[in-house]
Amino acid sequence: MTKLVFSFLMLVMLTTSLALPLQAAQTTADTLAPELEVFRPFLNKVWRGELKAQQPGKTSIDHSLWQRALNGTAIKVIHSVNDGEYGGESIIFWDKSKKSLAYYYFTTAGFYTHGTMQYDAAKQSLIAEEKVENNKNGITMVRSVSTLKANQLTTSSEYLQHGKWVKGHAATYVESKDGQVRFL
Repeated sequence: MTKLVFSFLMLVMLTTSLALPLQAAQTTADTLAPELEVFRPFLNKVWRGELKAQQPGKTSIDHSLWQRALNGTAIKVIHSVNDGEYGGESIIFWDKSKKSLAYYYFTTAGFYTHGTMQYDAAKQSLIAEEKVENNKNGITMVRSVSTLKANQLTTSSEYLQHGKWVKGHAATYVESKDGQVRFL
């Protein structure tokens, strides 16, 4: 009988010790690093944007999904253009040593970028600068400005291509109830 009681007590203790971390995880499942709170209105939604490219008359549709990642210490953004013709994945985080938002962006085209961004609360804007690695079109840097509002995101960019700054893409994103991020 003593063995049975001991076994039962061990089972109760084990079950309780396993349940505590699960309860803690459930209560912190929506926490974000304070520096990432600016992105909260965009989380767990698909956003649709019409990319106005440098070529007149050519518009591409971009869908992006923003998610909390790495226990709230990062934001993960996946996106696809024209249902998977092109896409990428970003991780945005607070870089303590740079005292700045930082990010990495990996693409289906084989290049990647890394950069930093600063949030201007007065303008509700993010100003970003990133270095581009392995771009076959000669783009080595990108500068962009994004304006964040609760129901939309507008972006515009310029590229350093073959040593000259050229106009990049621009878009306005709104929440899409039926949009999906797709890859080929």
